[in-house]
Amino acid sequence: MLKRIGNFLLTGTLIALPLTVTVFVVVVLINNIGTPVSKIFFVPVFSLFDANFPASGFGKMMLDVCATLIVLVIITVLGFLSQFFLGKMLIRVFETLINKIPVAGLIYRTVKQIVDTFSKQQKAVFQEVVLLEFPKPGLYAVGFMTSTAKGEIQARTGEEVVNVFVPTTPNPTSGFLVMAPVNKIVKLDMSVGDAMKLIISGGAVIPEWNKDPNTIEKLGGAPKEHHSQTC
Repeated sequence: MLKRIGNFLLTGTLIALPLTVTVFVVVVLINNIGTPVSKIFFVPVFSLFDANFPASGFGKMMLDVCATLIVLVIITVLGFLSQFFLGKMLIRVFETLINKIPVAGLIYRTVKQIVDTFSKQQKAVFQEVVLLEFPKPGLYAVGFMTSTAKGEIQARTGEEVVNVFVPTTPNPTSGFLVMAPVNKIVKLDMSVGDAMKLIISGGAVIPEWNKDPNTIEKLGGAPKEHHSQTC
């Protein structure tokens, strides 16, 4: 009986988890975007007409929800306008003005540099999915090749080295940066999305792959050629 109850609890948790995460994200957006915006802009304006506004907790919640939606619409419109010449010019003028403010300019430039690094408009940060021996020989980990090592690291190793990000499970936002020689990694056929599913699930979700094992590239070796036998 206890085992069946445990199975029911696990099944219910798996069913409720997506909804729980969705509600959590919505609440975070409302609390961190809608509430401040409504307090700064909407509440003072409506208070001019009604000193008791908002009269109830439900009214305040709806005001925060509306404020969140308005902010999201403004951000969407900003992204749309950035595709045109006039929008790009206005953004450049805004950046020039904010960069002249001592502290705000430094913060803005730092955040913008981080955003530009991970922006979809730039080259993908995770270029390819690779397999390498990590954290020691005989153990294997899936990683993402981010770039080719350059400068001092490349010169001092004396090898062709690539930068590989090895994420942790189940949280792929943290991990290890490994400088691996090219001949010590194997580029995999799976996409970045499939590799993320594999990592987040702790290996429970394995991407489908159909290929002749005799022709695959081995770790640290060259691809094997499949020779057909002749009579």
